[in-house]
Amino acid sequence: MDTRVRIFDTTLRDGEQSPGASMNVEEKIIVARQLAKLGVDVIEAGFAFSSPGDFEAVKRIAHEVEGPVVCSLARAKADDIDAAWEALKGASRPRIHTFISTSDIHLRHQFKLTRQEARKRAVEMVARARGYVEDVEFSPMDASRSEPEYLYEVVEAVIEAGAATVNIPDTVGYALPETFGQLIAGIRKNVRGIDRAVISVHCHNDLGLAVANSLAAVMNGARQVECTVNGIGERAGNTSLEEIVMILKTRKDVLGLETGINTREIYPASRLVSGITGLSVQANKAIVGDNAFAHESGIHQDGLLKDKSTYEIMTPESVGIQRSKLVLGKHSGRHAFKTRLGELGYDIGGERLDRAFERFKALADKKKEVFDEDIEALVQDEVLRDEMPERFRLVSLSFSGGTGAQPCAEVELEVDGAIVKETGTGDGPVDAVYRTIARITCTRSTLLKYSVNAITGGTDAQGEVSVRLREDDHIVLGQGAHTDIIVASARAYVNALNRLEYKRKEKRESVI
Repeated sequence: MDTRVRIFDTTLRDGEQSPGASMNVEEKIIVARQLAKLGVDVIEAGFAFSSPGDFEAVKRIAHEVEGPVVCSLARAKADDIDAAWEALKGASRPRIHTFISTSDIHLRHQFKLTRQEARKRAVEMVARARGYVEDVEFSPMDASRSEPEYLYEVVEAVIEAGAATVNIPDTVGYALPETFGQLIAGIRKNVRGIDRAVISVHCHNDLGLAVANSLAAVMNGARQVECTVNGIGERAGNTSLEEIVMILKTRKDVLGLETGINTREIYPASRLVSGITGLSVQANKAIVGDNAFAHESGIHQDGLLKDKSTYEIMTPESVGIQRSKLVLGKHSGRHAFKTRLGELGYDIGGERLDRAFERFKALADKKKEVFDEDIEALVQDEVLRDEMPERFRLVSLSFSGGTGAQPCAEVELEVDGAIVKETGTGDGPVDAVYRTIARITCTRSTLLKYSVNAITGGTDAQGEVSVRLREDDHIVLGQGAHTDIIVASARAYVNALNRLEYKRKEKRESVI
């Protein structure tokens, strides 16, 4: 049996049926060009009869996008078939995809047709489409809820009428993988002439089983999968293109199947479709989610740094993502932290690394994610600490205040190795802290500048405070960072006071 599985992309037709995902003609052409770069076998460009916009999109994609077969959907009605042909006419690789339901639920309540009437219409419309194009696909809608013997009968009849592809839809996402696989196996076994057609599947994700059902179908002989980028589509969506493709690629050792997809174009396609439709991709979405190649656990990070195959069954590069992402957080270990420091240009070890890692873990307990800017801020503190010994060290800080209450601060400093604690008030919490620190340190300096900047975004961001102090002919800059802006302010002030001490020491030594 053929080992090639064709990828039929219906992002521009079924995917666009996601609420709020409507695309204009130009946007559809942009996506279609990316789908061609991706290497899909078929692009279902739209439903030509449904609107002038869809007609125009099908027509332009069929004539402007090279590579894939370009398909238009059409109900099993003469006007739909004719409109599809008008849109596709003159294209190099056109396909008409027509459908009618075969489930008794649909025939009785929606179509008001008998089984015999539905079968007759299916055959007539396939024959009509076949009069226009050689490549005709037929779908018995709601096949997974159809009576198997009747389904076999219809599929056999449309193949005889000229259908080159028969698509078996799980229209409402009702099937289970085992039973859906058995349905495909039953079609292969019981439909005469099935070897003259490609069996396709189109699964919906109402029970979260679209990919699993498509895989079960492929394992039982289906050789075309209808899917969408990011799995978008009506209701809960469709089979996810990126998932089914990467399953076939990653587990080729077991399945022995392949596609013609250029997998490095998967992530660019995902980002493009997300940006145009406005449908964001969930962070933990397989293959293309922000967390798909992100690792926070210290154990995982350590293994990944030693050999990527320990925790990645595919490489991020294989789907178009630049590299794995080590998310530094409270679960991260020393190995990942040191590796990130090296990537940022810091080569530190020993006690400095120990102190920096301890501060990193304390920060990570307060923040969901620690960003590079956070790491740089705390490492710079440690580097400066070694280069410029501290006379003053902030031990603890508490403050109170509020509407109608005078701000009060309690500051504990280590001064020349001794612990000193003082309480003071001020016009605001920062002023109260600064006045108290000034009293403890007996500084004669003047505060020239005080500024605050958020290092990263979000309400849990670190704040970075910069202060400029002047004492006599010395002007120094002090910096401090913390998720609590008052603590960051205190750190910046103490950092500046230590710099003043260092300046004074330098001056005394130069005089000697």
